[in-house]
Amino acid sequence: MSEGESPDWTQFEGDPSVRQVSVNGVCMRTNIVEAKLDEGNIQEAESALRDGLSLNFEEARALLGKLEYQRGNVEGALRVFDGIDLQAAIQRMQHSFSDKQPSKKSRSRNEAVYAVSQHATNVVLEAIYLKAKSLQKLGKLTEAAQECKSVLDAVEKIFDNGIPDVMVENKLQDTVSHAVELLPELWKLAGCYSEAISAYRRALLSQWNLDNECCARIQKAFALFLLYGGVEANPPSLAVQVDGSYVPKNNLEEAILLLMILMRKFHLGNTNWDPSVMEHLSFALSLCSQTSVMVKQLEEIMPGVVHRNDRWKALALSFSGDGLNKSALDLLRKSLHQHEDPDDVMSLLLAAKICSEDVLLASEGMKYAQRVIENARESKAHLKGVGLRLLGLCLGKQAKISSSDLERSRFQSEALKSFENALGLEHGNADLIFDLGVQYAEHRNLDAALRYAEQYIEATGGSTLRGWRLLALVLSAQQRFSKAEVVIDAALDETAKWDQGPLLRMKAKLKISQLRHMDAIETYRYLLALVQAQRKSYGSLGSAPQVEDDKINEYEVWHGLAKLYSSLSHWKDAEICLQKASALKEYSAEILHTEGLMHEKQGHLEEALAAYINAILLEPTYVPCKILIGAVFSKMGSKMSPVARSLLSDALRIEPTNAMAWYYLGKVHKDDGRISDAVDCFQAASMLEESVPIESFSSLL
Repeated sequence: MSEGESPDWTQFEGDPSVRQVSVNGVCMRTNIVEAKLDEGNIQEAESALRDGLSLNFEEARALLGKLEYQRGNVEGALRVFDGIDLQAAIQRMQHSFSDKQPSKKSRSRNEAVYAVSQHATNVVLEAIYLKAKSLQKLGKLTEAAQECKSVLDAVEKIFDNGIPDVMVENKLQDTVSHAVELLPELWKLAGCYSEAISAYRRALLSQWNLDNECCARIQKAFALFLLYGGVEANPPSLAVQVDGSYVPKNNLEEAILLLMILMRKFHLGNTNWDPSVMEHLSFALSLCSQTSVMVKQLEEIMPGVVHRNDRWKALALSFSGDGLNKSALDLLRKSLHQHEDPDDVMSLLLAAKICSEDVLLASEGMKYAQRVIENARESKAHLKGVGLRLLGLCLGKQAKISSSDLERSRFQSEALKSFENALGLEHGNADLIFDLGVQYAEHRNLDAALRYAEQYIEATGGSTLRGWRLLALVLSAQQRFSKAEVVIDAALDETAKWDQGPLLRMKAKLKISQLRHMDAIETYRYLLALVQAQRKSYGSLGSAPQVEDDKINEYEVWHGLAKLYSSLSHWKDAEICLQKASALKEYSAEILHTEGLMHEKQGHLEEALAAYINAILLEPTYVPCKILIGAVFSKMGSKMSPVARSLLSDALRIEPTNAMAWYYLGKVHKDDGRISDAVDCFQAASMLEESVPIESFSSLL
């Protein structure tokens, strides 16, 4: 039944312009009643209905008000509805239902009487529902909600155990369903959000005998309100909780639960497919980093419900959110195949983003980013800047694995050009400003890097950790350690306790650079206590925060302490710290590198060389050990000189700004008699040593 309509009201066969009403098998034309209403004689119109259809006072008023509502006279309908005594009607209907509800033995005899009682009940309840609708149209939202609530209160009083799922008249069920669905919407419109939440829960937890579609609409509306309403809902009351059942702790959990129930209904075929539910569930799960759950939901959808290309893209996004970039990229390659949707900008953007995070995929990512730029037209023109930024990131990654200096220089130049072009399209984009700052810093253009770092902090209001880290690293590369420490202290004041790990680590390294080793040890000890307290606060899942961005784990602290004690020749303390680090990360090139340094400083050259070689076997691109192996081989005479030169050259190919690699390569050239080459290497080492940051700039990406 649509709002304000009922099968009782039909057109008169002799004159289509005249309507007639049928109640209890008795028909009556409404033209006489409408004429009296036009004259303002409500009492006479009511009497005409009562006499013509054998109705009581409330039923006559209800039908009269409905007639006014259907004629569009909302205020007139409201005046008629105000005369209905709902409480008296409820008492009468309670008595009627308790006496006449059909039993199994006398069902055939009492069914007709029971149907009449239901019809009378519906007439009155529908009148109160239409009264709520009338108040809503007049902007009296709180009053409308209270009237709508009275409908549901009346139903609960009339039917003690809820509406029975059999022998319920369709019109009565429709009225109840409409009221259940309308009540929370009225409370929301009135700004009474806690009442709206209670109404939603009442709708879903009470026995209203709602059909699947109506229940699904209510569940979806409640989930969206929890997600986007901006109001924190209290957990459901203890009265509705069942022992052993799952009880949501906050808005997000309750919204996810509702959306997953809806998805389950779709899978079982109980309700019609609604693609927006999948989109809202994806958003909700991404907020709590549980996109792996979305993968399972997508895999349960029957073939044909969602186009395979859309399924691939949604799965790729979920895999990417869960850190499974390889699986995500495989799906995107299928989605972007020439026979599928090769020019889909959003898929190209995600593929380019995944590739921009891996140097081995940088060249593939450049192609995706170029296609984004080419296809970003009309409504998607604003994405051209995003494509240029991703192209810049891929070019920067490709520069790091280039085989020649000329090619590396070209990629670096093109990367900077892409970032500048992107910034021209997206003025004030903080991410672009940050990327430009990092690119200039890696190229040792520290003045430009400093300018962009300051711009980024200004653009973000100092609200992000990476901005402070970039500024401090640039200052440390300029050998302005005291100024960098001031920046770190300012950042610590603006940062929550659990997020201070990277800043404290940098502070310790700044103290080491200023030869304040005891202060550095104290900072590391404080950092260790912080990390351990954080791990305990997460209980058995203590490792979870360690894999997040801008976090530091316990392994890094122990390893940092081991390196510090080793530099001070405190071998016993260094070994203890190294053992602690090894227990947390068994196979690590960094640990083997530190072990090798300790052996070399103690004069155990063979053990040191073995540790360095093991590190390279474990991580073939680990630059510090390539340099140290090359340095050791350079001391073994002219026969090992080619090996040393090859290792050092390979280290510079991977990390061309490494001052130590240039220095030892210069020594190799000097020993081989290539004085001119040696001078060039020593000059490069000297210049780079003056701009070495306390941590690699690439650690920011």
